[in-house]
Amino acid sequence: MDRFTRNYSLLLGAVVLALLCWVLYENPEVAALNAVLEADPALAAYPYRFRVLALEHGVAVMGTPRSAEFPAVRALGLLFPALAPLADDDPALQQAQLEMARLQERARARVLETGKAGQVRWQLDSDWLSRHGIVPGSY
Repeated sequence: MDRFTRNYSLLLGAVVLALLCWVLYENPEVAALNAVLEADPALAAYPYRFRVLALEHGVAVMGTPRSAEFPAVRALGLLFPALAPLADDDPALQQAQLEMARLQERARARVLETGKAGQVRWQLDSDWLSRHGIVPGSY
């Protein structure tokens, strides 16, 4: 291997390694908060994983499958396919909506209990939507 090819390969390898580290890096405080959420049996049993996406100046940014842009009934249809065809006023769907709200509040409380965040800001989990075939912005 000539000198140019060797140097180019080393540089390319270093760039790829740096990108990989950047993509896979998770703030240790965020990782600790997510570990608290994963350790909660009620949250762990739910099909959507409530998680902290970022911690910014004492505000935990948490992912949620519902928002004003993406209603809870659509999120529930993705989480529980049997609920998808039900009408919005169906008791089963309303009960599932209450359960999701209860667990979301539980996740919020667990994060605040750690003392690492003083507030929680909810953000629609566009990665989760993408994994379920929903194109962000098309709801």
